[in-house]
Amino acid sequence: MLGMVDRPDSQPDDFTYSDALPVGHQRGRGAQLNPGNRFESTRLHVLGEHLDLLHAQQIESDDEEGKKVVTHVYHDRTQTLINHVESPDVGMTWTLNAYRGCEHGCIYCYARPFHEHLGFSSGLDFETRIMAKFDAPRLLKQELNKRSWKGEPIHMSGVTDCYQPLEKKLRLTRQCLEIMTECRQPVTIITKNHLVTRDIDLYSELARYNAACVGVSVTSLDSSVAAKLEPRASSPQRRLEAIRKLSEAGVPVFVMVAPIVPGLTDQEVPAILKAVSEAGAVWSGYTIMRLPYQVKALFLDWVRREYPQKAQRMESQLRSMRNGRLNESEFGSRMRGEGLMAQQICSVFKVFSSRYGLDKPWPHLSSEHFRRPGELSQGVLF
Repeated sequence: MLGMVDRPDSQPDDFTYSDALPVGHQRGRGAQLNPGNRFESTRLHVLGEHLDLLHAQQIESDDEEGKKVVTHVYHDRTQTLINHVESPDVGMTWTLNAYRGCEHGCIYCYARPFHEHLGFSSGLDFETRIMAKFDAPRLLKQELNKRSWKGEPIHMSGVTDCYQPLEKKLRLTRQCLEIMTECRQPVTIITKNHLVTRDIDLYSELARYNAACVGVSVTSLDSSVAAKLEPRASSPQRRLEAIRKLSEAGVPVFVMVAPIVPGLTDQEVPAILKAVSEAGAVWSGYTIMRLPYQVKALFLDWVRREYPQKAQRMESQLRSMRNGRLNESEFGSRMRGEGLMAQQICSVFKVFSSRYGLDKPWPHLSSEHFRRPGELSQGVLF
């Protein structure tokens, strides 16, 4: 049973509005729902009994693998690329994102609500309707050439993963990195994808000038857990392999155990830190999962499907670290949580980070060798 809504008067270019939730299991996707956009005055409502019917149909279906949902790519015609960050607890000042939306489909992703600003849903739309900044290389060169730009470090993947599967074909991250390497522009990135090793040549060249640091996110070492949490990201073993390859190439690698999912992955922290240290990582950090806006509904639906016997306990533990809520927006506490369990996780993380040599200071990148694109052209000319 579906409650229908009015369509918004205006949509992004190439956008096809969807009136209904997908029916049945969506193969290889994290979200199975498309919750209503919080910015729309009218929205789609799906009655509880209809969801129960859909889940029953999924169980009884002969197609165990479910239905395939195709990814649609749209041209993001933004006119600026480098963004200033004012949040005091993320450790970065400037970010660059070549994509909006992410095929990895991580069910917990805090970036999902950003898709609602585009008129999409934070659910299945987020991982199947990707905005790509095809003009990113041109815009980057233009902005690095400004006299006001001083070569400060830029972080890629501040919102969505710059090495999501689409990057293998579109190569927007690669093209931006080529410009950064030529200009010796300091850059950090964080990813869940082994595809980052494709660009080792660029990272190792930047590392010669202390201008590159690569981060790898490791949520779990259990492949079955990771495949459910992050369906299109690389397996834990492939991520460890990426850490090893980057480290052997002289690229400093940090690891984020992020997010820690209470009741599911928190017990893995010591093992993860040991594994990434052996692979060559030099620094580690962590965050506790938080569920902003519609991500709450997506995660609770997911955990009831994938871990029904753990669902109530997981929700209770998460609320215990968020003052009874599922999200915390206050700087500082939003990343680490509060309360006894949050303190225990913090203590365990500190002990094992120290044991495995991952508690070193954050690598400081140098802007000393930065060169503007225009200066490079002049050097060739004269």
